[in-house]
Amino acid sequence: MQATPPPAFNACWTARCTSRKTGPTTRCAEKNYVPDEIPFRTKPQIALELVDHTLTAGIRVKAWTFDEFYGRERAFLDGLEERRQAFVAEVPVNFHGWLEKPRVLHVGPKRCRPTKYPRVARRRPSSEVRNLLKYSPVFQTQAWQRYRVKDTNKGPEVWEVKWATFWRKNAHGAPGRRHCLIATRNVLTEEVKFFVANRLPGDGGITLRWLLRVAFGRWSVESCFREAKEELGMDHYEVRGWRCIHRHFHLTQLSHLFCARVRQGYDQSAGQPRDRLTVEQVRSAMNTWLSTADLKPNVRKDRYQQELEKQQYYQRRNAQARTSHTKTRITTLLALGIHVDKIKSCIP
Repeated sequence: MQATPPPAFNACWTARCTSRKTGPTTRCAEKNYVPDEIPFRTKPQIALELVDHTLTAGIRVKAWTFDEFYGRERAFLDGLEERRQAFVAEVPVNFHGWLEKPRVLHVGPKRCRPTKYPRVARRRPSSEVRNLLKYSPVFQTQAWQRYRVKDTNKGPEVWEVKWATFWRKNAHGAPGRRHCLIATRNVLTEEVKFFVANRLPGDGGITLRWLLRVAFGRWSVESCFREAKEELGMDHYEVRGWRCIHRHFHLTQLSHLFCARVRQGYDQSAGQPRDRLTVEQVRSAMNTWLSTADLKPNVRKDRYQQELEKQQYYQRRNAQARTSHTKTRITTLLALGIHVDKIKSCIP
């Protein structure tokens, strides 16, 4: 049984919480030092504000891409549409839409109040994209097209692709302008992904290959976050204050920028990008330099040589591992009758 607090405690707590107009939530805000002018916003709302900042700064993006967390938010996609921005969004399997534009009713039934927003006729309900892929004749009559979407450290990735004209359900439940629904399937793992783009192949020089390149081009952003978390400790914080967490993120981002600039300045390798220096190697070298700054010159020289030999050793091992994984992947694909050099490629 939970003990009941004494009346004096309740009176004291009520007085402290009601001492300000906004109530108990103000105490949490004061404890975390959140400025009063900062309202609560969801991640999609923050993303739209960042898009506005980008456009205001004069930066033009050919197409935006993001994962299904943002792709499932209809209001976020509507916001990009209002700003006339092109996007290729990964969407969840339960994303709703139509492969044929449904009839839209602008006036409600006679015995009902007029509708505030247009509504869709009952005969044409929307469907989930996974059901469209499985049961729709538009997709069933198509053959899977194989594309080499990217090359990874473990070899080339091949995905099978189908696409169709698509009308997605907006935030008010009505269809918007024409979109493109792309269904992809990994030939090895049979993983299925869905993408929705507000540009169609054939419109203004847009090709399916370009849409796939944008859709699968998010790995560089994910790699950036992985490096910041694993090598520079972006997620290694134990603070909750507004100023503290911003200070931590700013230092992490500045450290990442510094390592990237050092890598660009000292890495003059003419080989493949994957054979060049990594942020991990730059970070390790900087740690060695900082830890030996106050040592004798001959000791520093020995430590530098040891660090150089270690990095050269790991570079050789990584190159051998990439070569081995690539051979294994190509052999596996050949066993399935797929020649990676003879299929369509999205690699520029």
